[in-house]
Amino acid sequence: MLESMDVHELRTLRLLEAIDHKSSPSQRDLARALGVSLGLANAFVRRLAKKGYFKITHLPRNRIRYIMTPKGAAEKSRLTYAYVQLSYQFYREARRKLKSLFKVLQSRKTRAVAFYGTGELAEIAYLSLQETDLRFAGIADEACHGGSFFGHTIMDMEALRRTDFDVVVVTTDQIDAQLKPYLESSGIGPDRIETF
Repeated sequence: MLESMDVHELRTLRLLEAIDHKSSPSQRDLARALGVSLGLANAFVRRLAKKGYFKITHLPRNRIRYIMTPKGAAEKSRLTYAYVQLSYQFYREARRKLKSLFKVLQSRKTRAVAFYGTGELAEIAYLSLQETDLRFAGIADEACHGGSFFGHTIMDMEALRRTDFDVVVVTTDQIDAQLKPYLESSGIGPDRIETF
């Protein structure tokens, strides 16, 4: 089992999944699946084809078809297993940290908690919060305000400031060094911002 996946392994998994799920993805489709430029995607495809993970055949009208080999299917299975294990470890560790944080907040007589940031971490935090006496005050995320999160409307910072909460827990999947200063400049005191 892998303890972690590097970028190369994650891209390999994404590429093998894209090839396995679509009969003949275009080079642009593969670049989008990998989140890289077209040139880099082409180089990556050639490298994996040389490893024997799939065969490339040319179709009429300048189309290419990828045929997964048994070696490619085995590598996809291995990487999928590693990804699931890593995801499970992430979930367990996040739950442990959140339970600890929420316990501390309850001991401080915190009543209402807001979140900043949507994504998997926010979902885990929301589910963990349901096991406490803390009240969920709402969630904000400038990137997707107006959307929905477990039946709650995602707010912008202006709406969050008008909400009754004691603490904002940062639940974004990727913490930026500028996030805490941004929250403070939006009118949330540093003593009211929690990360874990």
